[in-house]
Amino acid sequence: MINKQYVQMRSALVRAAFPPKSIFLALSCLFINNAIADEATQIELSSISVTGNPLGVGSDELVVPVSILNGRELSLRRESTLGDTLNGIPGVSATHFGPNASRPVIRGLDAERVRIMQNGVGVLDASSLSFDHAVTIDPLVIEQIDVVRGPAALLYGGSAVGGVVNAIDHRIPKEKLEGITGRAEGRLGGADSQSNLAGVVDVGNGQFAIHADMYSRKTSDLDIPGFAVSNRKNQADGTLQENKGKLINSSATADGGALGASLTFDNGYLGASYSGFNSNYGTVAEPTVRADMKSDRWDLATEFRELGSIVSRVKARMAYTDYQHQEVEDGEIATTFKNKGIEGSIEAGHAAFNTGLGNLEGVLGFQFQNTNFEALGDEAFVPPVNTQSKALYVYEEMPLNLFGQQKFKLSFGGRAEHTTLDASPWAKSPTAQNSSFNAYSYALGGLYTFNPNWSFATNLSHNERAPSYFELYADGEHLATGQYEIGNPNFGKERSNGLDAQIRWKVGRNSFNVGAYYTRFSSFLGLLDTGVDDVDSGLPIAQFSAFAATFKGLEAEGKFNIVDNLDLTLRGDYVRASNQDNSEALPRITPLRLGAGLRYQKNSVGARLDVLHAFSQTRTAVNELPTDSYTNVSALVSYKLPTKLNVELFAKANNLLNQEIREHASFLKDISPAGERSLILGLRSDF
Repeated sequence: MINKQYVQMRSALVRAAFPPKSIFLALSCLFINNAIADEATQIELSSISVTGNPLGVGSDELVVPVSILNGRELSLRRESTLGDTLNGIPGVSATHFGPNASRPVIRGLDAERVRIMQNGVGVLDASSLSFDHAVTIDPLVIEQIDVVRGPAALLYGGSAVGGVVNAIDHRIPKEKLEGITGRAEGRLGGADSQSNLAGVVDVGNGQFAIHADMYSRKTSDLDIPGFAVSNRKNQADGTLQENKGKLINSSATADGGALGASLTFDNGYLGASYSGFNSNYGTVAEPTVRADMKSDRWDLATEFRELGSIVSRVKARMAYTDYQHQEVEDGEIATTFKNKGIEGSIEAGHAAFNTGLGNLEGVLGFQFQNTNFEALGDEAFVPPVNTQSKALYVYEEMPLNLFGQQKFKLSFGGRAEHTTLDASPWAKSPTAQNSSFNAYSYALGGLYTFNPNWSFATNLSHNERAPSYFELYADGEHLATGQYEIGNPNFGKERSNGLDAQIRWKVGRNSFNVGAYYTRFSSFLGLLDTGVDDVDSGLPIAQFSAFAATFKGLEAEGKFNIVDNLDLTLRGDYVRASNQDNSEALPRITPLRLGAGLRYQKNSVGARLDVLHAFSQTRTAVNELPTDSYTNVSALVSYKLPTKLNVELFAKANNLLNQEIREHASFLKDISPAGERSLILGLRSDF
């Protein structure tokens, strides 16, 4: 029974959810008296199935490689952006457009080829259009992040040829909950002098569940080791090295929150949520320009399981997003980006039935999207565009019974997608421009289990992607990247074939996997420097072009228990991308990276030490500068307080060697390094 004091506390949290400036109320739940805590029923929310597979199997049973971050590990890895939070996972780097805008890069592929989702529905913002546009997901309130490396176009959309990042929260409760549960976290310090605070609470009576979360973050200009401008750029074009020790116009403020509720049943749920995201940050590339961003999102979701012998499960989810991003120069609004739209999917799973070789189990789904994008003002280099897509997909799995043993699991699926793009007349084109595409993707994979310790997984796929609106219609100055970008309205579909393979081993607390992949694009749509400057703006012209390309690489990760309380982790990745038409390197490809870490945990005391070495990148595209190597050493110590509540203090040190760290995948690598040696102090609690 939740007593009167708990009800009052819950009401305060709900009232405080908007505006998020009242976030301190969420933390009050950590310090309520112990007598109240004893009377409440505290329930751990159930773990969420891996989104790389609609059948919900574990990550070690998937054909495609998936990395999962959740719980304490996610809490300790959190950075200010989604890209920087995931940077360093094998196969994953980040665009790092300063400390406030960073999208994940998977296996050398970025922008439209990496699909960013929230609870299985696409994030409708403008982050893929320009690297200075932040993703409208704040890691502070995310409960789990699934990273699908490699083509995932079958289930998530034709654009997901590079991979999928799915950020999961409990904003729509999916399981029965009786009592109250939640978490809170606060941080101070770091190279950006951050002050962050977040709180999450879920309350339920077994039939009805309510969720509330809120967060607030504030940072100052980033402290850096040395000059913002690299020596290489200074020597190449004479750019002055000024403002030593400080990255000008890199400060930020952000806040947001959500309210959600669900009716929960024995075999499913029906729920809705509203979430708000606000951010104001400096764009770094332009010292007088700040981005003022706002996004409102409404979600609906439902799922019912154990329905019958034919259709066993039905799942539906949908989100409407109203996004606006204004670029403010010297206090005046220069450009406004708007993106409004709806996306959703309906998925039906069938019960397993015997084929004679094994039990076939899978899903059939329909996915839809309708968005309206508009850019107004000085930097409007694309026209207003309406994009619509509709797709049918199927995914099936069948463990094969060979020679009386089920050691092999076969997976296969396909997707058919129709996309239309309708561009309105604008300054560069007085007539409307329309395009439509039919894209087809399919995949065949297998998982062979040699014994309980060893397995081998492989996946063969064909993927087709419709061009994005900016690849088709861009025509104008893109100051964030320092280029004049030109699209091509005559583009056809982007096509690729890929092969992926992994060897996996696991014994108790010891595990490792080693994988290789090869993807060949018969028509890759890339932005290439033409070597010619625009007459009016003086900016170098970059043209979207179609050409043959290959991406190939290696990924490895291992965890080994040395003694009872000490673990060793090893990881590494390498990708090589080439334009097959001229054998030249593609731009912004992350170099070879190798990493190692030690993890110690005994009773209430924890410690970790991580080392990541990125080798120099000298294999560069035309007019692209090489990037020097770096070694990033970080450390963390934590201590769980001897209280009835699960409260943990931690201190995290970054860039202990105080090196000049520049990410080759970043457009701004030569004017925006990572922060200097710094220390962050934090407190986190689960209840």
